[in-house]
Amino acid sequence: MNTPITVQYKLNAPAEKIWKALTDKNEMKSWYFTIRDFEPELGKEFDFYESCDGGKYLHHGRILEIIPNKKLKHSWAYPELSDAVTTVTWELEPEDNGTMVTLIHDHIEGFDSLGETFSRTSFTEGWKSIIGQSLKEYLEK
Repeated sequence: MNTPITVQYKLNAPAEKIWKALTDKNEMKSWYFTIRDFEPELGKEFDFYESCDGGKYLHHGRILEIIPNKKLKHSWAYPELSDAVTTVTWELEPEDNGTMVTLIHDHIEGFDSLGETFSRTSFTEGWKSIIGQSLKEYLEK
């Protein structure tokens, strides 16, 4: 049964500024990950490594949908660990002098066999930290 993770935060920044933070690899490295081959174009693929709980994990993604200043959807996989492919969707909606950022991480059940580091709880807390702390602080500084 697929129950997506959904994380929402209202940020005090216009959608255009958040979009640039989400799609400009030079800005991404200030709050997210260093993704050297990221290009915000449909079908483009990207890879990056993240260190977590003593391991270093290769992430692989492909841009699935892109609507500037509104929506970015990409795949999210760990090709060295699993055949499972999940999707991450970032949605931006202007709201009262700010923007509601909604992140939906779909089909994470495919990572269930990989252990606690890849659990629903771990992903949920990770996304909350990334958006509610890192991105928020980066944009509102």
